Amino acid sequence: MRKTYAILLAVALTALSMGARTAPKREFRGAWLHTVYQDQYLRNGTDRNQAWLRAQLDSLRSAGVNAVIFQVRPQADAFYDSPLEPWSCYLTADGKAPRPYWDPLAFMVKECHDRGMELHAWLNPYRVTAGAKQRPAAGHLYHRHPERFLRYGGKLYFDPALKQNREHIEKVVADIVERYDVDGIHFDDYFYPYPVKGQEFPDAASYKRYGRGMDRADWRRANVDSLIAGVHRTIKRSRRPWVRFGVSPFGIWRNQRTDPRGSATTGLENYDGLYADVLLWARKGWVDYLLPQLYWELDHKAAGYRVLVDWWADNASGRHMYIGQDVERTMKAGELDAKLQLQRRRPEIEGLCWWPGYAVAKNSGGIADSLAAEHHAAHALPPSYPWISSEGPWPVEGLALDGETLSWTAAPPENTVEDAVRFVVYRFDTPDVDLNDASAIVEITPRKEFLAVAPGYYVVTALDRVNNESAPSPVVRKP
Repeated sequence: MRKTYAILLAVALTALSMGARTAPKREFRGAWLHTVYQDQYLRNGTDRNQAWLRAQLDSLRSAGVNAVIFQVRPQADAFYDSPLEPWSCYLTADGKAPRPYWDPLAFMVKECHDRGMELHAWLNPYRVTAGAKQRPAAGHLYHRHPERFLRYGGKLYFDPALKQNREHIEKVVADIVERYDVDGIHFDDYFYPYPVKGQEFPDAASYKRYGRGMDRADWRRANVDSLIAGVHRTIKRSRRPWVRFGVSPFGIWRNQRTDPRGSATTGLENYDGLYADVLLWARKGWVDYLLPQLYWELDHKAAGYRVLVDWWADNASGRHMYIGQDVERTMKAGELDAKLQLQRRRPEIEGLCWWPGYAVAKNSGGIADSLAAEHHAAHALPPSYPWISSEGPWPVEGLALDGETLSWTAAPPENTVEDAVRFVVYRFDTPDVDLNDASAIVEITPRKEFLAVAPGYYVVTALDRVNNESAPSPVVRKP
């Protein structure tokens, strides 16, 4: 195990003995930016959209967010230049490229990386339309193969039972991973659709043809398992196998009254309602992180945050566990401090993500102010992923100070996981360097220079593509 992980473990154990974890040096601090149902992208046009997204990212970064989960496939359409699916109806009205042309995914990758933030591309796997009146754009796969789709609750979905549909989704993922420098591929909670009262999902014909005598619920779960395993294989076989695969499930796996392994809750169940056995995916190593949506209040009667945060921590299965937080509900209930204290008390929980990120950017309920002033006051590095790689990059070289400009060099990237893609600048008051001190981090940047205004002792480290940190540079003093 690498030195950085040993340090993290020591920090976690010390914090546990104190009863709570302080803000750690390593923490995934994400924000979801959804595009489904968002008409501002249609309304604003290219220049205003780009300016607006830059402003969103600036606000998020100021609040301490270090990863953005950007929805690029809201309903089998694309917020990027896809050869497989039409442009999204939430970006252009006709399924054609935006005019003036821009590629939102390429734009967001660059803008996030320029700010030292990660970009995870968020895809909804099965949904094709979001309402009964919507129709897929011209050129969509539906118009060539309508037999591969099912309508339920007035909405159109890929039939999850069909191998060719899974292969199509895997091709979509492969295309993104091969052509865009994303840090992650992200699925949300929509697998088999949320149940519609009085309606049965219309997959009887597929079950008759492919069910092979299985229990129907087990068969549906096996269909989703095949997709998740296939996406995992697709990423690992790509030329960017370091890309992380994460899933954000509904906050209840199963209730205790259904399964003794379940949580002390009484709500809808992933396993039985959406046919998503997310714990299996973590145990099998098919996902790199789970991000359950724990949007409820601390002591919600049916699904209390206090209960669920511990249950998910107990079921991390060696993969990263982050917690999905609802901005409006948390701030309205005045539960921000308590929720983050509960989460940080458990070393198995290595981060969180804010829903929706737009609410953080506009400081709803004062959340951005609270995060910047207290909970995210110190920079945090996203967690590393030792099952992908634990080698780390070479240290930076030639650290020098010219006036107020601190500069260094690093080995050029070679399209490997060990490439140095970001740099961490530390400032200390004395020559004693302590890389565990998150408050000493003054910048995380892709650039090889930093404006060192404050006097002190500076060192720089490098981060590779899965956030392994190099040894520090020699110390440079600024008088």
